[in-house]
Amino acid sequence: MTSMRADAVRNRDLVLATARQAMAEGDLSLQLNDIARRAGIGVGTVYRHFPTRRALLESLAEPAFTALLDDARTASRHPDAWTGLQHILRTLLVQQLSDPAFTEVISTSPDLDASPDTTSRREDFAALAQAVLQRARQAGALRPDLTPDDLHHLVCGTAFALRLTPDPNTCLDRYLQVLFDGIRV
Repeated sequence: MTSMRADAVRNRDLVLATARQAMAEGDLSLQLNDIARRAGIGVGTVYRHFPTRRALLESLAEPAFTALLDDARTASRHPDAWTGLQHILRTLLVQQLSDPAFTEVISTSPDLDASPDTTSRREDFAALAQAVLQRARQAGALRPDLTPDDLHHLVCGTAFALRLTPDPNTCLDRYLQVLFDGIRV
């Protein structure tokens, strides 16, 4: 792999920063032409780095995926299986609340992934999550009828419910406790 020229790196970083700012302001459309205009660079420059909105979205979600994978590794090694499961579900929920790009990527089908890196991160997380779930199930802490998809949907639903509140952070622990109470044996 060849490294990018310094100006190309600056332009890519500028596009990412501009897109993050747009999302922080509530513009989740990530129209590449608008991002180019806001960044003060040519549309071709944006498309060279991010040929599609999805490619830009996945690049924006990369730090959240990295944090999730780090926490999932920690959770998979936790000596208490139930605590490890709580840790991974909390991290997944917090990442969804704090990063709209990550939320969109994690909530959609892997078939939509623009980058093999995103698919790889998704697969790595699924394997780690499966290991954590299996440990919790073997420890008798997790309802045996729950699948990884069930838990993913429950966390996504909890994130959606929290976004409906005026201040999700004030309700986070209470909603998580309700989720934990519902999935524990």
